Amino acid sequence: MTLSDDELLDLRFCDLGVKLDGTYLEDRIEMLYAELEQRGLRFRPHCWLSDEWFSSDDSPGIAIPFYLAHPRLMKLEYRQMLEVEGAAKDWCMRLLRHETGHAIDSAYRLRRRKRWQELFGKPSKPYPDQYRPNPRSRNYVLHLEGWYAQSHPVEDFAETFAVWLKPGSVWRSRYRGWPALKKLEYVDEVMRKLGGKVAPVRTRKHIKPLSGNRTTLREHYRAKRGHYKGDYDDLYDRDLRRVFSPDSNGGPRRSAAAFLNRARAELRRVVAQGTGQHPYTIEQVINEMIVRCRELKLQVTAPEPLVKLQTAVILSVGSVNYVQGSRPRIPL
Repeated sequence: MTLSDDELLDLRFCDLGVKLDGTYLEDRIEMLYAELEQRGLRFRPHCWLSDEWFSSDDSPGIAIPFYLAHPRLMKLEYRQMLEVEGAAKDWCMRLLRHETGHAIDSAYRLRRRKRWQELFGKPSKPYPDQYRPNPRSRNYVLHLEGWYAQSHPVEDFAETFAVWLKPGSVWRSRYRGWPALKKLEYVDEVMRKLGGKVAPVRTRKHIKPLSGNRTTLREHYRAKRGHYKGDYDDLYDRDLRRVFSPDSNGGPRRSAAAFLNRARAELRRVVAQGTGQHPYTIEQVINEMIVRCRELKLQVTAPEPLVKLQTAVILSVGSVNYVQGSRPRIPL
């Protein structure tokens, strides 16, 4: 693709012309199928390209985001969202295992079972726009970022399945003494019983395929960025003044706004890893902090390594408050 970003953004999904066939994604899907075979499972989720990662209750397969099918689209995704979800091999496999958890749940109607609901909760529970995870909880496995298993019972199951499926997983020792171990043992028991059984739900329909999507990429990214934005009125002036100074104390003038702008990539990466917040959300808070530092005419007077550490703390709190909690992906 030789189009500029603006030209790409004006394209509709149905005009992209990208396919799974012939891409590296085929190899990763085959790796997933090999993992299922190693576990003695007959089930193989079908895969297709769509606008986002998801698995639908109506068709037990996996939708893979369009941008992973072409390097040029991955560059656009990064420029628009500051990350490319699933680009790295390990990340992609974690997401495939998670979505397979949803797909196998739907294919075998597992969530209808009494024991499933006793362990994971009611699948009919309203899906939240936001959730406040407890990082110290041992009732849930740790797989995707943001303590994602805590967002909803169906996500809890999918995350538990993903941990169970991962090759070489030492989940029995890793979660020894955790209440989450009961969930893993349940998944292990159910999957052993399913074995080579054919799933009762076998439709291979593609939900929201690119071919039927007339939305432009510009419209898509505008809505996607809006999902990670929130109201952020408190700019933490008191905290900013503790890290930075309104004057240079007789030393050289080093603008706090300029410092934050130079350090934004490093701060964004560190805070994303530590909080599980989306890099786009963190970027919005950095931008707000830069504006406020410029308005207050704040200066850097302490050693920069210390300032980076203190700024990361403020940014971590600010990014969480920005959206008033983590936001899960909304399933169909």
